[in-house]
Amino acid sequence: MNRPEKVIHAAKVHTTGGRVGSSRSDDGKLDIKLSRPGASGTGTNLERLFAAGWSACHEPAMEHVARRMKVALPADLAVDAEVGVGPNGAGFDVAVRLNVSLPGIAADVALRLIEATHEVCPYSRATHGNIAVETKLV
Repeated sequence: MNRPEKVIHAAKVHTTGGRVGSSRSDDGKLDIKLSRPGASGTGTNLERLFAAGWSACHEPAMEHVARRMKVALPADLAVDAEVGVGPNGAGFDVAVRLNVSLPGIAADVALRLIEATHEVCPYSRATHGNIAVETKLV
Protein backbone atom coordinates (compact mmCIF):
# COMPACT_ATOMS: atom_id res chain seq x y z
CA MET A 1 0.00 0.00 0.00
CA ASN A 2 1.29 3.44 -0.95
CA ARG A 3 1.23 5.95 1.88
CA PRO A 4 2.84 9.41 2.04
CA GLU A 5 5.74 9.81 4.40
CA LYS A 6 4.16 13.12 5.39
CA VAL A 7 0.80 14.55 4.31
CA ILE A 8 1.50 18.00 2.82
CA HIS A 9 -2.09 18.76 1.81
CA ALA A 10 -5.49 17.26 2.52
CA ALA A 11 -8.87 18.29 1.13
CA LYS A 12 -12.13 17.82 2.98
CA VAL A 13 -15.40 17.74 1.03
CA HIS A 14 -18.94 17.07 2.27
CA THR A 15 -21.31 15.45 -0.24
CA THR A 16 -25.02 14.82 0.04
CA GLY A 17 -27.32 13.20 -2.52
CA GLY A 18 -24.66 11.15 -4.30
CA ARG A 19 -24.57 11.56 -8.10
CA VAL A 20 -27.57 13.90 -8.05
CA GLY A 21 -26.57 15.90 -5.01
CA SER A 22 -23.96 18.48 -4.19
CA SER A 23 -20.43 18.71 -2.85
CA ARG A 24 -18.89 21.51 -0.80
CA SER A 25 -15.38 21.81 0.57
CA ASP A 26 -14.83 22.82 4.18
CA ASP A 27 -13.20 26.09 3.04
CA GLY A 28 -16.03 26.87 0.58
CA LYS A 29 -13.72 27.03 -2.46
CA LEU A 30 -15.56 24.10 -4.05
CA ASP A 31 -19.36 24.24 -4.10
CA ILE A 32 -20.90 22.27 -6.95
CA LYS A 33 -24.06 20.51 -8.01
CA LEU A 34 -23.70 16.94 -9.25
CA SER A 35 -25.58 15.06 -11.96
CA ARG A 36 -25.53 11.67 -13.60
CA PRO A 37 -23.54 11.24 -16.84
CA GLY A 38 -25.60 12.36 -19.81
CA ALA A 39 -28.21 14.09 -17.67
CA SER A 40 -29.38 17.57 -18.58
CA GLY A 41 -29.16 20.34 -16.06
CA THR A 42 -26.50 22.42 -14.40
CA GLY A 43 -24.55 19.83 -12.42
CA THR A 44 -21.36 18.10 -13.43
CA ASN A 45 -20.59 14.41 -13.10
CA LEU A 46 -17.97 12.54 -11.14
CA GLU A 47 -16.10 11.42 -14.24
CA ARG A 48 -15.49 15.06 -15.22
CA LEU A 49 -14.22 15.84 -11.73
CA PHE A 50 -11.89 12.84 -11.77
CA ALA A 51 -10.63 13.79 -15.26
CA ALA A 52 -10.01 17.38 -14.17
CA GLY A 53 -8.18 16.32 -11.02
CA TRP A 54 -5.99 13.76 -12.78
CA SER A 55 -5.04 15.94 -15.74
CA ALA A 56 -4.32 18.93 -13.48
CA CYS A 57 -2.18 16.75 -11.19
CA HIS A 58 -0.33 15.13 -14.08
CA GLU A 59 1.21 18.39 -15.35
CA PRO A 60 3.13 19.32 -12.16
CA ALA A 61 4.22 15.69 -11.82
CA MET A 62 5.58 15.96 -15.36
CA GLU A 63 7.39 19.19 -14.42
CA HIS A 64 9.02 17.33 -11.52
CA VAL A 65 10.13 14.47 -13.78
CA ALA A 66 11.32 16.87 -16.51
CA ARG A 67 13.59 18.67 -14.03
CA ARG A 68 15.15 15.33 -13.05
CA MET A 69 15.57 14.38 -16.72
CA LYS A 70 16.87 17.88 -17.58
CA VAL A 71 14.16 18.33 -20.21
CA ALA A 72 12.65 21.76 -20.88
CA LEU A 73 8.89 21.50 -21.16
CA PRO A 74 7.01 23.56 -23.75
CA ALA A 75 4.79 26.37 -22.51
CA ASP A 76 1.86 24.81 -24.36
CA LEU A 77 2.14 21.40 -22.65
CA ALA A 78 -1.35 19.93 -22.19
CA VAL A 79 -2.90 16.83 -20.66
CA ASP A 80 -6.40 15.80 -21.69
CA ALA A 81 -7.97 13.10 -19.53
CA GLU A 82 -10.82 10.90 -20.68
CA VAL A 83 -12.58 9.02 -17.89
CA GLY A 84 -15.15 6.36 -18.63
CA VAL A 85 -17.24 4.21 -16.34
CA GLY A 86 -19.10 1.02 -17.16
CA PRO A 87 -20.36 -2.28 -15.83
CA ASN A 88 -18.07 -5.18 -15.04
CA GLY A 89 -19.86 -8.19 -13.63
CA ALA A 90 -21.85 -7.17 -10.57
CA GLY A 91 -20.02 -3.86 -10.21
CA PHE A 92 -18.68 -0.95 -12.20
CA ASP A 93 -15.16 -0.04 -13.30
CA VAL A 94 -13.36 3.05 -14.50
CA ALA A 95 -11.07 3.38 -17.54
CA VAL A 96 -8.80 6.36 -18.20
CA ARG A 97 -6.92 7.69 -21.20
CA LEU A 98 -4.34 10.45 -20.70
CA ASN A 99 -3.58 12.26 -23.97
CA VAL A 100 -0.38 14.25 -23.48
CA SER A 101 0.73 17.00 -25.87
CA LEU A 102 4.42 17.95 -25.74
CA PRO A 103 5.03 20.10 -28.83
CA GLY A 104 8.65 20.46 -29.84
CA ILE A 105 9.93 17.50 -27.81
CA ALA A 106 11.30 14.50 -29.71
CA ALA A 107 8.87 11.57 -29.58
CA ASP A 108 11.32 9.19 -27.87
CA VAL A 109 12.06 11.75 -25.12
CA ALA A 110 8.36 12.61 -24.77
CA LEU A 111 7.40 8.94 -24.38
CA ARG A 112 10.06 8.40 -21.69
CA LEU A 113 8.83 11.52 -19.90
CA ILE A 114 5.20 10.37 -20.07
CA GLU A 115 6.10 6.90 -18.78
CA ALA A 116 8.20 8.28 -15.90
CA THR A 117 5.46 10.77 -14.99
CA HIS A 118 2.93 7.96 -14.77
CA GLU A 119 5.14 6.40 -12.06
CA VAL A 120 5.28 9.68 -10.06
CA CYS A 121 1.83 11.29 -10.40
CA PRO A 122 -0.26 10.73 -7.24
CA TYR A 123 -3.41 9.89 -9.23
CA SER A 124 -1.49 7.39 -11.37
CA ARG A 125 0.07 5.80 -8.30
CA ALA A 126 -3.27 5.65 -6.47
CA THR A 127 -4.92 3.77 -9.33
CA HIS A 128 -1.95 1.65 -10.48
CA GLY A 129 -3.07 -1.91 -11.10
CA ASN A 130 -6.69 -1.10 -10.22
CA ILE A 131 -8.07 0.41 -13.41
CA ALA A 132 -7.29 0.43 -17.11
CA VAL A 133 -5.08 3.44 -17.91
CA GLU A 134 -3.72 4.33 -21.32
CA THR A 135 -1.17 7.09 -21.73
CA LYS A 136 -0.77 8.49 -25.22
CA LEU A 137 1.45 11.09 -26.86
CA VAL A 138 -0.70 13.26 -29.14
